[in-house]
Amino acid sequence: MSARLDVFAIPSASKVVKQFYSLGQLVVNSPLPAATRELVSLRTSQINGCAVCIDMHTKEATAAGESSVRLHLVAAWREATVFTEAERAALELAEQGTRIADGAGGVPDAVWRRAAEHYDEEQLMALVTLIAFMNTANRLNVMLEQPAGDYKPGQFA
Repeated sequence: MSARLDVFAIPSASKVVKQFYSLGQLVVNSPLPAATRELVSLRTSQINGCAVCIDMHTKEATAAGESSVRLHLVAAWREATVFTEAERAALELAEQGTRIADGAGGVPDAVWRRAAEHYDEEQLMALVTLIAFMNTANRLNVMLEQPAGDYKPGQFA
């Protein structure tokens, strides 16, 4: 399987990808905990069916020491006891932000309040940016049919 377009071979697309990557680095360098970033990235990618991002974030999380139990339970985080309350709030915000078109009124105030109980304003902004970033990355990858399975941790570092 190969992607529909090689974005690195198209000069204008290559520029977009490089700028987009720079935005992602701002989130990586934010005060949002690394484990939270990977869990949120993974959950958002699961919802959107982005195999290449699921591959990437599962491998990055594993390389950073995340347990396989927690990674396997991300899809069912509500019923799992292995996540902190802060992680649960971030996962809930990620789901609501990813499924924003499914609900009238966007992200419910109660979901936002739960996230705000665990994250300061800078972390919340990083979390919101990460969710938007992942939704964009997922959509680009799904539309371009980026193949999954070959990602190596740190590949884009």
